[in-house]
Amino acid sequence: MYETVKVIRLSDMDEVKDFVRAAGGCDFDIDVKCDRTLIDAKSLLGMIGLGVKKNLQVCYGGKNENFENVVAKFAVA
Repeated sequence: MYETVKVIRLSDMDEVKDFVRAAGGCDFDIDVKCDRTLIDAKSLLGMIGLGVKKNLQVCYGGKNENFENVVAKFAVA
């Protein structure tokens, strides 16, 4: 279903906004999973609802260099 799955952690609301902005620039679907919750990564309200300082699974099936850079910036080692 998804080509790529990465784990990220967002520390504050500015990082959430940066992530959603980058996701919004993609022409493919991006989902974020946290426990049993699945959110559209392009939804600012949905991402805020997940909260910060949690490990989030980012699942997507396309390529966008800017989005890849943002995901790498927030990736959990």
